[in-house]
Amino acid sequence: MKNLGVLLTHNYRLLSVAAILDVFDSVNSYYKADGSAPYFNITLIAPGLSKTEFDGYKLDNIGNAPQQDIVFVPAFRSDDIPSAVASNQVFIPWLQQQFSNGAEIACVCTGAFLLGATGLLNGKPATTHVDACPAFNAIFPAVKLQPEKVVTGEGGLYTSGGSTSSFHLMLHLLQKHCGKEMAVRIAKLFSIDMDREQQTYFSTFYPAQQHNDQLVAMAQKRIEEGYRHNSTIEDLIKEIPASRRNILRRFKQVTGVTPIEYLQKTRIEAAKKLLIETNQQMTEVMLNSGYNDPKAFRKVFRKAVGMTPTGYREKFYMG
Repeated sequence: MKNLGVLLTHNYRLLSVAAILDVFDSVNSYYKADGSAPYFNITLIAPGLSKTEFDGYKLDNIGNAPQQDIVFVPAFRSDDIPSAVASNQVFIPWLQQQFSNGAEIACVCTGAFLLGATGLLNGKPATTHVDACPAFNAIFPAVKLQPEKVVTGEGGLYTSGGSTSSFHLMLHLLQKHCGKEMAVRIAKLFSIDMDREQQTYFSTFYPAQQHNDQLVAMAQKRIEEGYRHNSTIEDLIKEIPASRRNILRRFKQVTGVTPIEYLQKTRIEAAKKLLIETNQQMTEVMLNSGYNDPKAFRKVFRKAVGMTPTGYREKFYMG
């Protein structure tokens, strides 16, 4: 029997905890129905506990919890992830010790920030919610962030993208520990598409706006107002009263991307909006989002979003 511990961190997202418990409970039920003992010994782990059970699950105080085989870190529900990580400092040495003693650690969505704070992910691949990737990359530059990935895993450390990606992470671990047949049974039970490998098409570009750099704000405004025109970035920023070099340096420092990347992301976001909210023909979408070459538009869109413009419309169209 494998010891599987689920951390009850401060500000944990209830959905991610419930999904973990539901999936591994279902695995145990299948084993029992097949006449075998449950495969996983599931325990909830938290600091400062005053009781030993929660909704039928065993509760262990972090100071007394035994060595685990697998530890799950749920997503955070806080909008201020750095503060959420700071409030969970007690888990950092515990996770380091568990990993040192052989435990695998699996993080759901923004739970990757807590694992990142342990230093264990340095030099290794990781992913998290696609919209939290810029913040993760800024805080943990030594981690090989892979924003497009649904699941990453190396050396016993696993991460997943947005909340529903946690199911793909669990299927990955189930296939490793229980075999493909059990993973397929669970995939069917929870209606999980086992072949999803990217989360890029769920992303939304949220440009940094809360800053005090007036030159950068001016450049942002010119890009956001002029992206529809077939203009170069030099055309858009040429009237800003600063040298090109100074603008480029300050823009990257404030927004996290270069002006060219900002223009590209703005255009792609506009194209996505037109694809799902209007019935414009593909040529209209292309022209109204600042492109004039169909082949280049498809290539750039696919690279940024992970699917073709047609595929994106078919998947998300709201008309």
